[in-house]
Amino acid sequence: MIPVERIDQIVTIVERAGLNPQTLGALRDALPELHFTQCLDDEVGSQPPVRTAQGFNLYLVEGSSGHCLRMTDNPDHATGVVLAETDAEDADNA
Repeated sequence: MIPVERIDQIVTIVERAGLNPQTLGALRDALPELHFTQCLDDEVGSQPPVRTAQGFNLYLVEGSSGHCLRMTDNPDHATGVVLAETDAEDADNA
């Protein structure tokens, strides 16, 4: 479970610090109970993001069911976060 307030906090941190290895490392250190992944947004597939921001989208991952990881839009089932970098031009045109 990832509380909505935590998701909002993650978005704020990444908006301020940028989506980069240092920010990802700081998030992993601060929130060791969550799994963080960074990728390009076009690698995610057709799942809509849970949050959109300038330069990235945030997706949730569920992995607690004992099966393979899968995307979810339900924070109650989420165990991880995917921070997917978007093209800044695409974000401006959205």
